[in-house]
Amino acid sequence: MTDPNEPNEPNDAEIVEDPIPTGYTDAGVPTFDYVRDQIENRHATSVGATELADESAQGRTVDQQMAERDKAGRDKLEEIRRSMRGE
Repeated sequence: MTDPNEPNEPNDAEIVEDPIPTGYTDAGVPTFDYVRDQIENRHATSVGATELADESAQGRTVDQQMAERDKAGRDKLEEIRRSMRGE
């Protein structure tokens, strides 16, 4: 049985020279793969947020309000056009 207070035997280890890929070159310029991944992540987040908002009751209410506002705007524009034609 080993004593828990006794230090373990040291392990032989190597120092790895290859740094962890950061998405940047040595000159500090982002790589194409890094930029593409960032864009894809932001796009996926945006699409997901939009889908969630559209599925919520509040999102549907906003859509209905926008449709009503658009209809009112079209009706007002048609009214202005009729008045300009002298109808």
